Amino acid sequence: MASGLRDEDFATLKHTVLFGALADKTLNALLSDATVSHHERGEMLFMQGDAARWIFVVLDGWAKVYRMTAAGEEAVVGIFTRGQNFAEAAAFTAGIYPASGEAVTEVRLLKIPARRVFDMIAEKPEIGLAMLGSTSQHLHLLVRQIEQLKAHTGAQRVAEFLVSLAPVRNGPCTIQLPYDKALLAGKLGMKPESLSRAFQRLRSCGVSIKRDTAIVRDIGRLADFMEQERAEVMRPGAGSAAN
Repeated sequence: MASGLRDEDFATLKHTVLFGALADKTLNALLSDATVSHHERGEMLFMQGDAARWIFVVLDGWAKVYRMTAAGEEAVVGIFTRGQNFAEAAAFTAGIYPASGEAVTEVRLLKIPARRVFDMIAEKPEIGLAMLGSTSQHLHLLVRQIEQLKAHTGAQRVAEFLVSLAPVRNGPCTIQLPYDKALLAGKLGMKPESLSRAFQRLRSCGVSIKRDTAIVRDIGRLADFMEQERAEVMRPGAGSAAN
């Protein structure tokens, strides 16, 4: 097992799409050359165009993958936290990273050499199937992101994000935003000013924002708003979703 990997980390890996179906013996063999690394907030993990040498799993903290547009703007591809993996598709094809990776917070990562994965797939085909399953899940997430960008209003995207983080399904709750508002706007495909307008609109649903905390009067009411907004956007003759 990788040096620096804790018992609770191994348990986390067993619940991931990438490793959940693997026997403990196979997983231990796969991780024999893996390393645990620590990174400060803002530290680059890899650059777009680098050789894809590693597959990453987040053990603690948050990391993001993004591309820079021709206009010099950052387009967030994905944001990952404990138990989530990224960059396996590029490593699986022995290609280059099509985007850049960066630590959003202090982050602890498990780095698995792509070469080790290739060497073991011939012996253990289930590893290849696990890689395909993980890649397929990421594809579905990207399709969902496209759906949100095209068919959801800005307020609806923010409401859905808050509901996904809520510790309850009904009643009041306090939600700690996991990263800064600029990154949240990027994740949701919005400009920072559009995010501010969306938060203002959600005040009528009992949502107030204090720095990096969202205070929700009734999370069930916020979920109802999501559905009402979706029905309005899908109504025949309705205009395109606005930020």
